[in-house]
Order: sequence, then C-alpha cells, then structure tokens
Amino acid sequence: MLDDFFSRALIAGIGLALVTGPAGCFVVWRRLAYFGETIAHSALLGVALAILLDIDLLFGIFACAFAVVLLMYHLERRDTLPADTILGLLCHGSLAVGLVMLAFFPNVRINLHGLLFGDILGVSPVDLLVVWVGGAVALGVLWWIWRPLLAATVNVDLAAVAGMRPDRTRLVFGFLVAAVIAVAIKIVGVLLIVAMLVIPAATVRRFSASPEKMAVAATAVGVASVVGGLFASAEFDTPSGPSIVVAALAMFSVTRFVRPNRA
Repeated sequence: MLDDFFSRALIAGIGLALVTGPAGCFVVWRRLAYFGETIAHSALLGVALAILLDIDLLFGIFACAFAVVLLMYHLERRDTLPADTILGLLCHGSLAVGLVMLAFFPNVRINLHGLLFGDILGVSPVDLLVVWVGGAVALGVLWWIWRPLLAATVNVDLAAVAGMRPDRTRLVFGFLVAAVIAVAIKIVGVLLIVAMLVIPAATVRRFSASPEKMAVAATAVGVASVVGGLFASAEFDTPSGPSIVVAALAMFSVTRFVRPNRA
C-alpha cells in the first residue's frame, strides 16, 4: 500500500510528464534548451520579487518567467547580439540578481535546496490541482499552436508566407514553456526541469516516424522516468527529483545502443 505522499508524488510527476513530453519535442527541435535554462534560473529572481511584494511564490515565479520571455523576444528583434549571448546575459544575470536580493531578507526562511532540486514528495492536494489543471490548459494551448509552430520550426519564411504568424506563435510557445517550468520547479527544481523537457524528447527522436508519434513516445518516456525514479528513490533512499532525471538519462543511454528501424 502506497503512502499518501508517495501517491501524490506519482500523480504530480505523471501530470508533469504529460506536458513536458510534447513541449520538450519543440524544445529539442528548435534548440531551446538554453532558453529553458534561462527561464528556470529566473525563478530565484521571481522568489525574491514575491517576498518583496508579499505575494505567493508561484505568482512571483510566473511573473518573472513571463517578463524574461518578453525581454528575450524584444531583444532578439531590436538588438544585434546573437540569441545565445542574450540568453546568457538573462540567464546568469537574473540568477545573480535573485541571489543578491535574497541576501537582503535574512529573516525569511527560503528552502533553496527545494527550489534547486525540487520536493516532489512534499506535493500537496492543492499542488496536484495546479499541476493537472495547468497541464490541461498547457496541452490545450499546445494543441492550438501545434500546426503553425511545427511549420515555423521547419521553415519560418514559408510559415510567414502561409499567414501563420510565426513570431506570435513563438511568443505563445515561450509563455507556455515559462508556465510549465514555473509549475514544475516545486516538483523537480530549477536545475532539473530542463532535463525533463530535453531528455525524453532526445531519447525517442531517432525512433519517431512523425512529430506526433515523437510527442507520444516522449510522454511515455517521461512517465516511465517518473515512476521508475520515484520507486528507485524509495528503494535506495536517494533524492527523488534527481532520481527521476537519472531514470530518464538511463533510458536515453540504453537507446544509444539500439539501432532505429529505418523501414
């Protein structure tokens, strides 16, 4: 019989995997891993702003993540710097500013370890509601932008000629990734959420005959990583969040020795 906290952890992790699977495919296709890392690192700045404004931490992380997406979008259109340079500035700048701001609140107890590595075993029923309702909304948005986003991923110019407005679609996807990361930080933490977006999609990429099949397969790998990682964590008394990522990494490593069926 599973304990209540372990059952909630399983349900929360599976709910997260249902979203990170298909969303992670676009992160891999569009080479946005560093973008995801930037959003994740901005979470500490969001925490500091939430404390300063006396609001819920989740809202602070959401607001900061969305602001970083908008700033990135603006700088890419207006600045001459390369995209990876802009991401580097935002990633490490937001992380440094967040840590400096937190130093001004010595009387506020912040679980930095939980923020960095997650606390999936501490998920509450309210957190479950946020994960599953938010995940359903995220999947609905992804389904809505799937076709134009896929077209823009293949060829931006053709997507623009077809009237699919690739810039708007990219911005919506950026907000979607920011929302997913903000919700997932409590589960797997700042340092591990990008791994949950990238590793399952990278694991199945060589074996997928279509984008839709890759999204389904990546979701399956994500779910298997959550289940395997949590049970391994319980068995060997290891950190739950990192154990989930290690399980995903193990599946990725195994597939490197499997030859894809080109037929």
